[in-house]
Amino acid sequence: MVTISESEVLENKRVLDLLFSYMPKIAAERKMENLLVLMADMGRSIVMADRCSLWLIDEDRGELWTKVAHGVNELRIPIAAGFVGWSVKNGLPVLVDDAYLDPRFDRRSDGKTHYRTTSVMAVPLFDSQGKVMGVFQAINKQGEQKVFSRQDLERLTLTAVYSAKTVESARLTSEVEESKEELEATQEELIHVLGDISESRSHETGDHIQRVAEISYKLARYYGVSEEEAVRIRLATPMHDLGKVAIPDAILNKPGRLTEGEFEVMKSHALKGEELLLKSKRDLLRFAAVVAGSHHERWDGCGYPRGLEGDEIPLAGRICAVADVLDALASPRCYKAAWPEEKIREEFIKQRGTQFQPELVDALVEHWDDIFACLRQVRAEANTPRF
Repeated sequence: MVTISESEVLENKRVLDLLFSYMPKIAAERKMENLLVLMADMGRSIVMADRCSLWLIDEDRGELWTKVAHGVNELRIPIAAGFVGWSVKNGLPVLVDDAYLDPRFDRRSDGKTHYRTTSVMAVPLFDSQGKVMGVFQAINKQGEQKVFSRQDLERLTLTAVYSAKTVESARLTSEVEESKEELEATQEELIHVLGDISESRSHETGDHIQRVAEISYKLARYYGVSEEEAVRIRLATPMHDLGKVAIPDAILNKPGRLTEGEFEVMKSHALKGEELLLKSKRDLLRFAAVVAGSHHERWDGCGYPRGLEGDEIPLAGRICAVADVLDALASPRCYKAAWPEEKIREEFIKQRGTQFQPELVDALVEHWDDIFACLRQVRAEANTPRF
């Protein structure tokens, strides 16, 4: 049986614990300067960098500036200078093992701070309009590994998504007195970032979690759930597969059929995700724990991890189960091709009252065209030639 190494388990746990610990601090902070420090600290801790900073664009002066480079005061550089300037201009990330061997490196910052830069990552921050607003930069990998890895770059990129959202919200008012709706939007962004972390471990598209969330919302509303509760389900369902961060790549991305032992390891992701989310004090994340722990239960009691039956299964888990399977069947995976639409519809009718709650299948079939619309669009785009 393939098992995940203890070091991988500890590293995944470390990153998730950091995200959970910083989220309430960031949500409660009102001052821009403190927000930027928190963001830099979070990024530095996640990728284990010596220094981390958020460079923001000052369009009036044509410069990039930061007040959060660790150990220094405010720095300003020309907007096109160095790795951050290159990232701003091209809208692309940078991953460099030795800065002094790269012609893009601007040594002026080291000259001012008497610091020696070696390994570097830089990730652009995009505002809600898709415009680059700054760059998240990490310098000098700490620990046994002396250079940043591709996984470090993925994690900094996901962190940058949340950071950009928070910085943009903070700029809306001079005192950063965000409204309740803005804070909720920031929390929602982090939910999707955490979901993306679980999806990035597999070879499937990260859009899966957004589609499952949207399908779950529509299904909940058609089933008769209130708007408020349906929105809560939509916000929580991106977390349904968070436990996959603890599943080995050899199992997660295996193209063939899993062995009995491998399937037991795969099934453990439901409880692992639930356990991780229950550590949070946030109501929404604790609700997401319920979804993570129940979305593989079956209406007939033959599911996992607890073998719950019928109404014993939380409603959000029942709804997510339908949405998850619908998207999985309609999408190509490393182990199968996408199913034809009519075959998927027939499968749900066949599983009515066995795998899925009968009333949820009825709601799905009755409103099939609306619910399946997003999947038709994805399938059409996948079949469109690109030149």
